[in-house]
Amino acid sequence: MSNMINPAWALLIGVATLIFIGFIFWPNIGLISILLRSRHNTHREQVEDALKFLFDCEYKNIFCGLQSIASNLDISEEKAARLLGHLTSMGLIAVHGDTFSLTDSGRSYALQVIRLHRIWEKYLADVTGAGHLEWHEAADQKEHRLSIEEADRLAAQIGNPVFDPHGDPIPSSTGEIPEHTGQPLSALKVGDTGRIVHVEDEPKVIYAQLMALGLYPGTQLHVIESADGKIKFIANNEECLLTSHFASAVTVVLIPHEIQVNYALLSSLKLGEKAEIKGISPSCRGQQRRRLMDLGIIPGTLVTAELKSASGDPVAYRILGANIAIRKKQADHIFVNRVIAGQ
Repeated sequence: MSNMINPAWALLIGVATLIFIGFIFWPNIGLISILLRSRHNTHREQVEDALKFLFDCEYKNIFCGLQSIASNLDISEEKAARLLGHLTSMGLIAVHGDTFSLTDSGRSYALQVIRLHRIWEKYLADVTGAGHLEWHEAADQKEHRLSIEEADRLAAQIGNPVFDPHGDPIPSSTGEIPEHTGQPLSALKVGDTGRIVHVEDEPKVIYAQLMALGLYPGTQLHVIESADGKIKFIANNEECLLTSHFASAVTVVLIPHEIQVNYALLSSLKLGEKAEIKGISPSCRGQQRRRLMDLGIIPGTLVTAELKSASGDPVAYRILGANIAIRKKQADHIFVNRVIAGQ
Protein backbone atom coordinates (compact mmCIF):
# COMPACT_ATOMS: atom_id res chain seq x y z
CA MET A 1 0.00 0.00 0.00
CA SER A 2 2.90 2.34 0.72
CA ASN A 3 3.88 2.23 -2.98
CA MET A 4 0.48 3.41 -4.22
CA ILE A 5 0.34 6.93 -5.73
CA ASN A 6 -1.80 9.42 -3.88
CA PRO A 7 -4.94 10.03 -6.03
CA ALA A 8 -4.61 13.79 -5.59
CA TRP A 9 -1.03 13.70 -6.86
CA ALA A 10 -2.03 11.48 -9.75
CA LEU A 11 -4.77 13.91 -10.72
CA LEU A 12 -2.38 16.85 -10.44
CA ILE A 13 0.23 15.11 -12.60
CA GLY A 14 -2.41 14.20 -15.18
CA VAL A 15 -3.73 17.75 -15.38
CA ALA A 16 -0.18 19.13 -15.66
CA THR A 17 0.58 16.66 -18.44
CA LEU A 18 -2.54 17.67 -20.36
CA ILE A 19 -1.70 21.36 -19.94
CA PHE A 20 1.83 20.72 -21.19
CA ILE A 21 0.58 18.77 -24.21
CA GLY A 22 -1.94 21.52 -24.96
CA PHE A 23 0.78 24.17 -24.63
CA ILE A 24 2.84 22.32 -27.24
CA PHE A 25 0.23 20.99 -29.67
CA TRP A 26 -2.94 23.11 -29.29
CA PRO A 27 -4.12 24.35 -32.72
CA ASN A 28 -3.42 28.05 -33.51
CA ILE A 29 -2.13 28.97 -30.03
CA GLY A 30 0.18 26.05 -29.21
CA LEU A 31 3.97 26.43 -29.30
CA ILE A 32 4.34 24.36 -32.49
CA SER A 33 1.63 26.40 -34.25
CA ILE A 34 3.29 29.64 -33.17
CA LEU A 35 6.72 28.49 -34.36
CA LEU A 36 5.35 27.29 -37.71
CA ARG A 37 3.47 30.55 -38.19
CA SER A 38 6.56 32.57 -37.28
CA ARG A 39 8.65 30.55 -39.74
CA HIS A 40 6.04 31.08 -42.45
CA ASN A 41 5.87 34.82 -41.76
CA THR A 42 9.67 35.12 -41.82
CA HIS A 43 9.82 33.32 -45.16
CA ARG A 44 7.05 35.52 -46.60
CA GLU A 45 8.85 38.66 -45.41
CA GLN A 46 12.05 37.50 -47.15
CA VAL A 47 10.08 36.83 -50.34
CA GLU A 48 8.53 40.30 -50.24
CA ASP A 49 11.81 42.03 -49.32
CA ALA A 50 13.56 40.27 -52.21
CA LEU A 51 10.85 41.38 -54.65
CA LYS A 52 11.13 44.96 -53.37
CA PHE A 53 14.90 44.95 -53.87
CA LEU A 54 14.65 43.47 -57.35
CA PHE A 55 12.09 46.10 -58.32
CA ASP A 56 14.29 48.90 -56.96
CA CYS A 57 17.25 47.63 -59.00
CA GLU A 58 15.17 47.47 -62.18
CA TYR A 59 13.58 50.87 -61.49
CA LYS A 60 16.97 52.53 -61.09
CA ASN A 61 18.68 50.37 -63.75
CA ILE A 62 21.14 48.87 -61.24
CA PHE A 63 22.79 45.45 -61.67
CA CYS A 64 21.16 42.84 -59.43
CA GLY A 65 23.03 39.60 -58.74
CA LEU A 66 23.07 36.91 -56.08
CA GLN A 67 25.63 38.67 -53.91
CA SER A 68 23.77 42.00 -53.88
CA ILE A 69 20.48 40.26 -53.00
CA ALA A 70 22.11 38.32 -50.16
CA SER A 71 23.71 41.50 -48.84
CA ASN A 72 20.47 43.47 -48.97
CA LEU A 73 18.51 40.74 -47.15
CA ASP A 74 21.40 40.10 -44.72
CA ILE A 75 21.43 36.37 -45.43
CA SER A 76 24.07 33.99 -46.81
CA GLU A 77 24.42 33.52 -50.55
CA GLU A 78 23.35 29.89 -50.08
CA LYS A 79 20.05 30.97 -48.47
CA ALA A 80 19.63 33.68 -51.10
CA ALA A 81 20.06 31.08 -53.86
CA ARG A 82 17.37 28.88 -52.29
CA LEU A 83 15.06 31.88 -51.93
CA LEU A 84 15.56 32.88 -55.57
CA GLY A 85 14.89 29.31 -56.63
CA HIS A 86 11.62 29.45 -54.71
CA LEU A 87 10.70 32.76 -56.37
CA THR A 88 11.47 31.24 -59.77
CA SER A 89 9.24 28.22 -59.06
CA MET A 90 6.46 30.63 -58.02
CA GLY A 91 6.76 32.42 -61.36
CA LEU A 92 7.72 35.72 -59.70
CA ILE A 93 11.22 36.10 -61.19
CA ALA A 94 13.14 35.00 -64.27
CA VAL A 95 16.83 34.06 -64.37
CA HIS A 96 19.14 35.50 -67.03
CA GLY A 97 22.62 34.07 -66.47
CA ASP A 98 23.96 35.85 -63.38
CA THR A 99 21.11 38.33 -63.14
CA PHE A 100 17.45 38.18 -62.18
CA SER A 101 14.38 40.09 -63.28
CA LEU A 102 10.76 40.30 -62.17
CA THR A 103 7.99 38.67 -64.16
CA ASP A 104 4.72 40.56 -64.57
CA SER A 105 3.33 38.74 -61.52
CA GLY A 106 6.48 39.49 -59.52
CA ARG A 107 6.39 43.16 -60.47
CA SER A 108 2.73 43.43 -59.47
CA TYR A 109 3.45 41.78 -56.10
CA ALA A 110 6.48 44.04 -55.51
CA LEU A 111 4.51 47.19 -56.29
CA GLN A 112 1.81 46.12 -53.86
CA VAL A 113 4.34 45.77 -51.01
CA ILE A 114 6.07 49.04 -51.96
CA ARG A 115 2.72 50.85 -51.92
CA LEU A 116 1.99 49.56 -48.40
CA HIS A 117 5.46 50.59 -47.21
CA ARG A 118 5.40 54.11 -48.61
CA ILE A 119 1.82 54.87 -47.53
CA TRP A 120 2.74 53.91 -43.98
CA GLU A 121 5.89 56.07 -44.09
CA LYS A 122 3.79 59.01 -45.29
CA TYR A 123 1.28 58.41 -42.52
CA LEU A 124 4.03 58.32 -39.88
CA ALA A 125 5.61 61.50 -41.24
CA ASP A 126 2.48 63.61 -41.61
CA VAL A 127 0.11 62.35 -38.92
CA THR A 128 2.13 60.96 -36.04
CA GLY A 129 4.97 62.42 -34.02
CA ALA A 130 7.43 59.73 -35.17
CA GLY A 131 10.92 61.02 -36.00
CA HIS A 132 12.36 60.72 -39.49
CA LEU A 133 14.77 57.98 -38.39
CA GLU A 134 11.82 55.83 -37.31
CA TRP A 135 9.73 55.94 -40.51
CA HIS A 136 11.55 53.36 -42.60
CA GLU A 137 12.08 50.73 -39.92
CA ALA A 138 8.48 50.96 -38.71
CA ALA A 139 7.17 50.74 -42.29
CA ASP A 140 9.41 47.71 -42.93
CA GLN A 141 7.48 45.89 -40.21
CA LYS A 142 4.01 47.19 -41.08
CA GLU A 143 4.20 46.48 -44.84
CA HIS A 144 4.03 42.73 -44.20
CA ARG A 145 0.94 43.00 -41.99
CA LEU A 146 -1.12 45.77 -43.58
CA SER A 147 -3.85 44.57 -45.93
CA ILE A 148 -4.53 46.20 -49.30
CA GLU A 149 -7.92 47.41 -48.05
CA GLU A 150 -6.36 48.95 -44.92
CA ALA A 151 -3.72 50.68 -47.06
CA ASP A 152 -6.37 52.12 -49.37
CA ARG A 153 -8.33 53.49 -46.41
CA LEU A 154 -5.18 54.95 -44.89
CA ALA A 155 -4.21 56.56 -48.21
CA ALA A 156 -7.66 58.15 -48.51
CA GLN A 157 -7.36 59.42 -44.94
CA ILE A 158 -4.16 61.34 -45.75
CA GLY A 159 -5.32 62.62 -49.14
CA ASN A 160 -4.06 59.85 -51.45
CA PRO A 161 -0.44 61.10 -51.51
CA VAL A 162 1.68 60.68 -54.63
CA PHE A 163 5.10 60.69 -52.92
CA ASP A 164 6.43 59.37 -49.62
CA PRO A 165 8.45 61.62 -47.27
CA HIS A 166 11.74 60.57 -48.91
CA GLY A 167 10.54 61.68 -52.35
CA ASP A 168 9.82 58.18 -53.67
CA PRO A 169 6.64 57.85 -55.78
CA ILE A 170 3.83 55.85 -54.20
CA PRO A 171 2.43 53.27 -56.66
CA SER A 172 -1.27 53.71 -57.37
CA SER A 173 -3.79 51.09 -56.28
CA THR A 174 -3.65 49.76 -59.86
CA GLY A 175 0.16 49.42 -59.81
CA GLU A 176 1.06 52.52 -61.84
CA ILE A 177 4.27 54.37 -61.00
CA PRO A 178 6.13 57.17 -62.83
CA GLU A 179 9.53 56.52 -64.40
CA HIS A 180 12.65 57.16 -62.35
CA THR A 181 14.07 60.67 -62.85
CA GLY A 182 17.06 62.59 -61.63
CA GLN A 183 20.71 61.78 -61.03
CA PRO A 184 22.93 61.38 -57.95
CA LEU A 185 24.16 64.60 -56.37
CA SER A 186 27.65 63.15 -56.71
CA ALA A 187 27.31 63.40 -60.52
CA LEU A 188 26.65 67.16 -60.59
CA LYS A 189 29.33 69.54 -61.88
CA VAL A 190 30.52 72.87 -60.52
CA GLY A 191 27.93 75.54 -61.36
CA ASP A 192 25.01 73.07 -61.54
CA THR A 193 21.82 73.96 -59.68
CA GLY A 194 19.33 71.30 -58.73
CA ARG A 195 16.33 70.35 -56.64
CA ILE A 196 16.40 67.28 -54.41
CA VAL A 197 13.72 64.76 -55.39
CA HIS A 198 14.81 61.80 -53.27
CA VAL A 199 16.92 61.05 -50.20
CA GLU A 200 17.89 57.40 -49.66
CA ASP A 201 16.96 56.27 -46.15
CA GLU A 202 19.45 53.40 -45.89
CA PRO A 203 21.99 52.98 -44.40
CA LYS A 204 20.64 54.85 -41.38
CA VAL A 205 23.99 56.48 -40.53
CA ILE A 206 24.10 58.17 -43.95
CA TYR A 207 20.45 59.17 -43.80
CA ALA A 208 20.91 60.73 -40.35
CA GLN A 209 23.80 62.85 -41.65
CA LEU A 210 21.79 64.05 -44.65
CA MET A 211 18.86 64.98 -42.38
CA ALA A 212 21.22 66.86 -40.05
CA LEU A 213 22.25 69.00 -43.04
CA GLY A 214 18.59 69.75 -43.83
CA LEU A 215 18.65 67.92 -47.17
CA TYR A 216 15.01 67.03 -47.87
CA PRO A 217 13.01 66.51 -51.06
CA GLY A 218 12.27 69.97 -52.45
CA THR A 219 15.51 71.54 -51.18
CA GLN A 220 17.39 73.52 -53.83
CA LEU A 221 21.18 73.46 -53.99
CA HIS A 222 24.02 74.95 -56.04
CA VAL A 223 27.35 73.15 -56.53
CA ILE A 224 30.42 75.32 -55.93
CA GLU A 225 33.21 72.72 -55.81
CA SER A 226 33.74 69.08 -56.79
CA ALA A 227 37.15 67.41 -56.40
CA ASP A 228 39.01 64.62 -54.60
CA GLY A 229 35.88 62.55 -54.03
CA LYS A 230 34.01 65.39 -52.33
CA ILE A 231 31.34 67.84 -53.40
CA LYS A 232 30.67 71.25 -51.88
CA PHE A 233 27.38 73.05 -52.41
CA ILE A 234 25.06 75.73 -51.05
CA ALA A 235 21.72 74.55 -49.61
CA ASN A 236 19.37 76.34 -47.20
CA ASN A 237 21.71 79.37 -47.43
CA GLU A 238 24.53 77.32 -45.90
CA GLU A 239 27.67 75.71 -47.29
CA CYS A 240 27.63 71.89 -47.14
CA LEU A 241 30.34 69.32 -47.86
CA LEU A 242 29.73 65.63 -48.59
CA THR A 243 31.85 62.75 -49.78
CA SER A 244 30.81 61.23 -53.09
CA HIS A 245 29.56 58.15 -51.24
CA PHE A 246 27.17 60.22 -49.10
CA ALA A 247 26.21 62.46 -52.03
CA SER A 248 25.21 59.43 -54.10
CA ALA A 249 22.33 58.84 -51.64
CA VAL A 250 20.73 62.11 -52.79
CA THR A 251 18.88 62.24 -56.11
CA VAL A 252 18.63 65.63 -57.82
CA VAL A 253 16.99 67.06 -60.94
CA LEU A 254 18.79 69.93 -62.64
CA ILE A 255 17.05 73.31 -62.78
CA PRO A 256 18.07 76.60 -64.41
CA HIS A 257 20.31 78.54 -62.05
CA GLU A 258 18.30 81.71 -62.53
CA ILE A 259 15.14 80.27 -60.97
CA GLN A 260 16.89 79.45 -57.70
CA VAL A 261 15.53 81.71 -54.96
CA ASN A 262 17.00 82.02 -51.48
CA TYR A 263 14.35 83.17 -49.05
CA ALA A 264 15.01 84.57 -45.59
CA LEU A 265 13.89 82.83 -42.41
CA LEU A 266 11.11 84.29 -40.31
CA SER A 267 13.46 84.23 -37.33
CA SER A 268 15.76 86.72 -39.12
CA LEU A 269 13.17 89.53 -39.16
CA LYS A 270 13.93 92.53 -36.99
CA LEU A 271 11.21 94.21 -34.98
CA GLY A 272 8.97 96.25 -37.26
CA GLU A 273 10.02 94.37 -40.42
CA LYS A 274 7.26 93.00 -42.63
CA ALA A 275 7.54 89.94 -44.90
CA GLU A 276 5.45 87.66 -47.08
CA ILE A 277 5.39 83.99 -46.13
CA LYS A 278 6.70 81.80 -48.94
CA GLY A 279 6.49 78.36 -47.35
CA ILE A 280 7.46 75.96 -44.58
CA SER A 281 10.63 73.87 -44.69
CA PRO A 282 10.12 70.23 -45.74
CA SER A 283 11.89 69.28 -42.50
CA CYS A 284 8.88 70.52 -40.52
CA ARG A 285 6.28 67.77 -40.66
CA GLY A 286 3.33 66.24 -38.88
CA GLN A 287 1.58 68.01 -36.01
CA GLN A 288 4.07 70.88 -35.88
CA ARG A 289 3.50 71.70 -39.57
CA ARG A 290 -0.29 71.53 -39.21
CA ARG A 291 -0.18 73.81 -36.16
CA LEU A 292 1.78 76.47 -38.07
CA MET A 293 -0.64 76.29 -41.00
CA ASP A 294 -3.60 76.62 -38.60
CA LEU A 295 -2.00 79.83 -37.31
CA GLY A 296 -2.04 81.26 -40.85
CA ILE A 297 1.51 80.34 -41.88
CA ILE A 298 0.67 79.73 -45.53
CA PRO A 299 2.19 81.17 -48.74
CA GLY A 300 1.07 84.73 -49.44
CA THR A 301 0.26 85.70 -45.84
CA LEU A 302 1.88 88.92 -44.59
CA VAL A 303 3.68 88.81 -41.26
CA THR A 304 5.30 91.51 -39.11
CA ALA A 305 7.72 91.08 -36.21
CA GLU A 306 5.96 92.99 -33.41
CA LEU A 307 7.41 92.21 -30.01
CA LYS A 308 10.20 90.23 -28.36
CA SER A 309 9.87 88.56 -24.99
CA ALA A 310 12.30 89.49 -22.21
CA SER A 311 14.51 86.52 -23.08
CA GLY A 312 14.23 87.20 -26.82
CA ASP A 313 12.38 83.95 -27.47
CA PRO A 314 9.55 83.64 -28.41
CA VAL A 315 8.78 86.60 -30.67
CA ALA A 316 5.27 87.91 -31.28
CA TYR A 317 4.40 88.19 -34.99
CA ARG A 318 1.37 89.99 -36.43
CA ILE A 319 -0.43 87.42 -38.59
CA LEU A 320 -3.96 87.88 -39.98
CA GLY A 321 -4.74 90.61 -37.46
CA ALA A 322 -3.55 88.72 -34.38
CA ASN A 323 -0.26 88.61 -32.46
CA ILE A 324 1.08 85.05 -32.47
CA ALA A 325 4.04 83.98 -30.30
CA ILE A 326 6.41 81.75 -32.25
CA ARG A 327 9.64 80.29 -30.88
CA LYS A 328 12.87 80.58 -32.83
CA LYS A 329 13.15 76.83 -33.47
CA GLN A 330 9.76 77.03 -35.23
CA ALA A 331 10.49 80.35 -36.99
CA ASP A 332 13.66 78.74 -38.40
CA HIS A 333 11.39 76.48 -40.48
CA ILE A 334 9.41 79.33 -42.07
CA PHE A 335 10.64 80.91 -45.33
CA VAL A 336 9.74 84.55 -46.00
CA ASN A 337 10.44 87.30 -48.50
CA ARG A 338 10.99 90.71 -46.92
CA VAL A 339 8.59 93.45 -48.00
CA ILE A 340 10.42 96.68 -48.82
CA ALA A 341 8.84 99.76 -47.25
CA GLY A 342 6.59 101.59 -49.73
CA GLN A 343 5.73 98.46 -51.72
